[in-house]
Amino acid sequence: MTVTVPRQADSPDEPQQPTEDRRHKIRRRAITLLIIVLLIGVPAGYLVISANQSRDSGKDKEAKYSATGLTEGWPSRVQRRIYKITIPVPSYKVAYYETNNWRTSRLYVQFETTGVGLDAYLKTMGLSRDDLKPDDITISARDQKITGWEFTGPGPWYGLLHEQKNPAPTHDIVVNMSDPDQPFVYVVSRTVP
Repeated sequence: MTVTVPRQADSPDEPQQPTEDRRHKIRRRAITLLIIVLLIGVPAGYLVISANQSRDSGKDKEAKYSATGLTEGWPSRVQRRIYKITIPVPSYKVAYYETNNWRTSRLYVQFETTGVGLDAYLKTMGLSRDDLKPDDITISARDQKITGWEFTGPGPWYGLLHEQKNPAPTHDIVVNMSDPDQPFVYVVSRTVP
């Protein structure tokens, strides 16, 4: 048997709860929606921006490391120290490219310098202009193909092979002396791990 309890009537002495008017209800819902957007939307937007930046960074690195041929600019100090390449100051049109495999690592460098700069560069290896041999293209066809270098233009062309005992690198050097005041130097520095 169920017993129903009669609903008590509101006491005339108790204050009645005011009913929520429409404007207040809309404002409360708008604030709730704004809080939800801030709690969910802002972090989600941040994640999207971060993901795009990370992806773009990865693409830049991939392009850098999958590049073939020369890159304009100076090789890093670490590269110059490992491959024993000192680029004289002033030098112009400096570009480089590095390859590595399990047998040999190579740094390809080109630069245009002054006559004094060429002498200073050769002196860092214990060499002088007298060591340069006319028409001696010491950079191999394979290395020329990798860099796109062609030693067929107006010369005269000079070259030398600077061999050193391991672990010091070997340098293949070719110099275009068509303008003796601004010789153009091409170097391949090879190290064997």
